Amino acid sequence: MNRKNILFSQIMHLLIQKSFRPIINRYDGDRYVKKLSCLQQLTVLFFVQLKELFSLREMESTLKSQADKWHHIGLETVAKSTLADANRERPYQIWGEMFYELYKHCQKLVPRHKFKIKMPVFTLDSTTISLCLSQYPWARYRKRKGAIKLHMLLDHNGCLPCYVSMSDGKCHDVTFAKNQEFGLPDLPPDSILTADRGYIDYKWLYSLHCKGTTFIIRAKSNMTYDDLGQHTKVNEKKGIISDSVIELSNEYKYEDYPEALRLIRVIDQKKGTVIDLLTNNFKLTTAKIAELYKGRWEIEEFFKWIKQHLKIKTFIGTSENAVYTQVWIAMISYLLLSFIKFQTKYSFTLLELKRVLKELLWEPKSLVEVLRVNFADICKMSITPEPQRFY
Repeated sequence: MNRKNILFSQIMHLLIQKSFRPIINRYDGDRYVKKLSCLQQLTVLFFVQLKELFSLREMESTLKSQADKWHHIGLETVAKSTLADANRERPYQIWGEMFYELYKHCQKLVPRHKFKIKMPVFTLDSTTISLCLSQYPWARYRKRKGAIKLHMLLDHNGCLPCYVSMSDGKCHDVTFAKNQEFGLPDLPPDSILTADRGYIDYKWLYSLHCKGTTFIIRAKSNMTYDDLGQHTKVNEKKGIISDSVIELSNEYKYEDYPEALRLIRVIDQKKGTVIDLLTNNFKLTTAKIAELYKGRWEIEEFFKWIKQHLKIKTFIGTSENAVYTQVWIAMISYLLLSFIKFQTKYSFTLLELKRVLKELLWEPKSLVEVLRVNFADICKMSITPEPQRFY
């Protein structure tokens, strides 16, 4: 191996840069650019994500300490003013399209989900990212609060986000799902979608039913319906109380969802509360439906992970474009780390992978060799300097 080929360079070469070039040209991303191209901006912002830096000044000083290695990663400048201008003026849609292009390559390597069914499983949910209203006046959420909302469709194959969108904090979940302007994609045939009760809209659920999508969603407590009888016998020892066939009553019956639904009542054994699950699938067992809805918690863990270990709660720019750019780069960073984990069959967690790369980023080590060693030996991977010779 070339000893000058640092780990950071190997990571950035994993990005499919040939696929990114048409995206950059479509938005004129590098037009009139002299110093910081789109790919160089991506490199710097990925460095910010991996090192968890808090400001442009910290980014500048940290990179300047490694100025002798810039040419390995294609950098020419790390001036904070140059990066600030790029984050403010360069369209954030560039990074969104790069995210989907990288997802196509990750999708070829992902492991199957854990539910022991052949149908693909997805979860739709959102999380709110709080912002300081005085610094982000464009993101007004409440009278004295600012926020944006991150909407996501999670593919349980590999636990990867397959669709990401951002809106203002006031946008309701079901409004986002119904509004075609947000571009929520149609799911593959015979797929399963799980969601919380914030997405209850019977017209939208019926549209999913007509497309052949199975939905499993938590019912609202004020739902009115007619009970048509028991669907299957239940096993109360497994926490299943009832499994019924219902029809929505009164104003919902013929207008919004004119067909029968399945209502399953289960007990949350940890909290001791009763949960009503609504689905249009009459073939899966009650235990499997309850397991699929319980698997929805993976997206909550995903949101928790990216908020704790990626830079999407504090931002190095205050404009709307800069904030959206940083969120998209964070999502690209997550896909890139996942791609490395799947490609190298790394046996430890994604967080441990991130910590290893963070510490060895500038080392002239082989990426494959680094990830093959035991985690206990990672601390021994630092380079021992050659002894000085005096003549």
